[in-house]
Amino acid sequence: MVKKILWALASVVLAAVLIVGGFILYVTITDYKPAATVPVTIANSQEHVLKKGTSFTLTTFNIGYAGLDKDEDFFMDGGTHSRSSSKVQTVLNLNGIGTFLKDSHSDIIFIQEVDVNSSRSYHMDEIGALQNFLKGYSFSYADNYKVPWVPVPIIHPMGSAHSGLLTLSSYKSTSATRYALPGKEKWPQQLFDLDRAFIENRMPVENGKELVLVNLHLSAFDKGGSIRKQQLEFLGEYIKKESEKGNYLIIGGDWNHSLPGTDPKAFAATQDWPDWLQPFPENFKPEGFQWAVDKNTPSVRTVDTAYQEGVNFRAVIDGFLVSPNVEIVNVQGHDLQHEHSDHNPVTAEFILK
Repeated sequence: MVKKILWALASVVLAAVLIVGGFILYVTITDYKPAATVPVTIANSQEHVLKKGTSFTLTTFNIGYAGLDKDEDFFMDGGTHSRSSSKVQTVLNLNGIGTFLKDSHSDIIFIQEVDVNSSRSYHMDEIGALQNFLKGYSFSYADNYKVPWVPVPIIHPMGSAHSGLLTLSSYKSTSATRYALPGKEKWPQQLFDLDRAFIENRMPVENGKELVLVNLHLSAFDKGGSIRKQQLEFLGEYIKKESEKGNYLIIGGDWNHSLPGTDPKAFAATQDWPDWLQPFPENFKPEGFQWAVDKNTPSVRTVDTAYQEGVNFRAVIDGFLVSPNVEIVNVQGHDLQHEHSDHNPVTAEFILK
């Protein structure tokens, strides 16, 4: 009898090991491994060309896969949830995001965390949904999260994930490229993490130069910001090379750092500074470049709990870094009270000198 019980227990353990091992093997074999640079398709290309001395606007918005609205939390930040609360809520969030972006009338838009086929957003094509609101723009999309199944949290796992970065423009782009950012967590965690990247769009200017746009989303939960340091080093080298060509550069998106010239203490909160948020390194300062940020409007909240004004820690982590030949006319953060995303959008007006 004892032998039978031991045999049954051993069989259960062996089956569990085989299932877990087989799953890890499958995820390893199917792991998304893009090349260092990958050409990106520009859909619905526009023909309007930028002019020196003419102002234009650019909005960046991390939409939190249309699932991190004011009532949601996220397990990686200490919460319990990994998915949008419902498909109905996902649609409501997308409609709110799309309406805001449409009404902003921005010439260029950077979007981060846009899902194309993920369990957490009920397999909605969020690009298609946003296209219904945003006519007259070209679309450039690049993956930065492509995993067949994320098995955590154990009780309610995130599931399949397919998400990325989206750049929209009412001006002509001659090319778009996905650049892989360096830095990986240890195996097997790296199998289930984002493959961080940025999208580069090259836009002709009437004076013969190019405006180089970079839509980025840096790492967030790397301990001590070690991976983010590697990504900023890579970005610094990229900026140096493009600056030497005399082009205009605008780098923007979700930096996952408290940005220079801003202070989270300006925003009332009972929560302490979260572990994942890093101060921006002082040694990252491309010569002559300027930050375009709104220090008076928080662009992100903590998501360990649902949003309560005056409780959640808030900071400015979304904004733009521009080359010396780009004039910053105005920067405005939009405090939407995190109605449809854990981030708030930021809009800037620029003039090419």
